[in-house]
Amino acid sequence: MARRRKGRDISGWLVVDKPAGLTSNAVVNKVRWALDAKKAGHAGTLDPEATGTLAVALGEATKTVPFVTDALKAYDFTVTLGAATNTDDAEGEVIATSDLRPSDDEIKEALHAFVGDISQVPPQFSAVKIDGERAYKRARDGEEMEIAARPLFVESLLLLDRPDADHIRLEMVCGKGGYVRSIARDLGRALGCLGHVHHLRRTWSGPFEAAKGISFAQIEEMARTPELEQFLLPLELGLADLPEVRATAEGAARLRHGNPGMVIAQGLDYGEDCWASFEGQPVAVGSYRGGELHPSRVFNL
Repeated sequence: MARRRKGRDISGWLVVDKPAGLTSNAVVNKVRWALDAKKAGHAGTLDPEATGTLAVALGEATKTVPFVTDALKAYDFTVTLGAATNTDDAEGEVIATSDLRPSDDEIKEALHAFVGDISQVPPQFSAVKIDGERAYKRARDGEEMEIAARPLFVESLLLLDRPDADHIRLEMVCGKGGYVRSIARDLGRALGCLGHVHHLRRTWSGPFEAAKGISFAQIEEMARTPELEQFLLPLELGLADLPEVRATAEGAARLRHGNPGMVIAQGLDYGEDCWASFEGQPVAVGSYRGGELHPSRVFNL
């Protein structure tokens, strides 16, 4: 018999402003414990030394994680010019250096090549799988791997500041699967000066913003108290990029059992993804087909 998972059935989102030095999973585990939640997950990993938006989904909100993961997200990061590292960030060993320092205009011109639909090779120290094993595990053993390039959509990449000759501050808005460390590495190569990430912060991810998030210290201070629950955001925020339709009473009953149900909608195309609510509660998400929602996920609230 499978062991029953302990904890409360609590659903919603807790947006954490992740500090440096913690893994994303460590933050999720702390949130799960602090709220005594039965189920929790996050909508997009941040490197341990990165800070900023980590949206933690609880309970039924975990079913909306893919929609947040697919949404655009923004990063504010600093690149150190003149040195490449084996991890493409400041935590790694320097493997090459350069005395060349490009001008601001040269940097702005080079950024154009990284906007739009681009191909990107993940860092050697990354969580991508190579023959079933995480790349970072092989990299730690000194192995150099051929990692296939992956598509990435970059909406914008801007030069925000140049505090000194060796550092530039950039802002990138991109889609799913982007490695900021790869952008820093490839930009440094394109400029001929080499480069790696010095500091990285995710300022927002889909509908969630670091500026409105709760700190890790606050989570520890308010753990296992009602005060922490006041920071919970509704499940449906994870569906912010999808249109909402209204289920009829009969439709809601059918949807809750995983069957197509009648909904009231305007301006939707056949086959368009959307989510249905009934009496202010999310019921299901799925595909709109001529007056009915065909559910792919059902919310048990």
